[in-house]
Amino acid sequence: MSILVTGATGFLGAELTRQLVHEGARVRILCRPTSRLDLLGEAAAHVEVAEGDVTDPTSLPAALHGIRQVYHVAGYVGMGGRRDRERLFRVNVRGTAHVVDAALAAGVERLVHTSSIATLGSPAIPQDGDALLDETATWQPGRSATVYGWSKYQAELEIHRGIAEGLDAVIVNPSLIFGPGRPGENTMRIVERVRRGTLPGIPPGGTNVVDVADVAAGHRLAMARGRTGARYILGSENLSWAAILGTLAEAFGVEPPRFRLPGTLLLASAVLAEATAWLTRRPAPLTRETARTAIQTRRYSNARAVRELGCSFRPFRDTAARLAAVLNA
Repeated sequence: MSILVTGATGFLGAELTRQLVHEGARVRILCRPTSRLDLLGEAAAHVEVAEGDVTDPTSLPAALHGIRQVYHVAGYVGMGGRRDRERLFRVNVRGTAHVVDAALAAGVERLVHTSSIATLGSPAIPQDGDALLDETATWQPGRSATVYGWSKYQAELEIHRGIAEGLDAVIVNPSLIFGPGRPGENTMRIVERVRRGTLPGIPPGGTNVVDVADVAAGHRLAMARGRTGARYILGSENLSWAAILGTLAEAFGVEPPRFRLPGTLLLASAVLAEATAWLTRRPAPLTRETARTAIQTRRYSNARAVRELGCSFRPFRDTAARLAAVLNA
């Protein structure tokens, strides 16, 4: 057994595991007893399952026994609500610290850590600007920063701590990932609402988007070619939300949302949603953090990943067509 994947039953981890199995790798996955293996498809029959959790350090030594390479994909993407914060740091920061410690103890040869573009600075770039954020951008706290981004930045510091202690590790920073997944999870929530025509409108901002298959391939290239301690942005196109939603609508043959949501309306709706969530003790469907993120426009460069890793990224139009083919089948 040579490869361990954490988070293998999730959206990105399952795609990575399928690719590894397809290329003939011997893969072990770390997952909880209650985890669903449905996203692994046929690959589920070709992996070894090690029961455990990154938040439980006692479960990791057995999972890492005999392992040469680790893909640490496990993480939690919260919306920034009050109830999310403890879990964000328990999974993303302490969980990463546990994996680093176990990898050092097991003598793992190399680890690829899944981070996020959310760690690459916080200032928003004007929509008409042409500046790009790259891997040299540093974390800066502020109102435009997110708790999720802070937790992933702290996780990166745990990776660098491991490198200082002798671990060979590489960091990848995916942008907003789209692709076939479980209904109601991750960006599938956006895709499904576009398909049903139930989105209330178009946020004013924009971001970088990427196909899940290309992100998984980027992980494998980072394992093979990445420089120790380096970051690599895994992203395809910088698009406005109008372009993202319009491309999805075109792929599904439906009308795109027409109403442009003012930023002030989004923020006011988030405040109301958080207040309602506090009264009902239920998760807020919209938080001030997610509203601020949707209002902002940030653009990212994938030049280092293309140049040093040999990554290639399909246009978002192709990703949207792939989603339509799967969901309309």
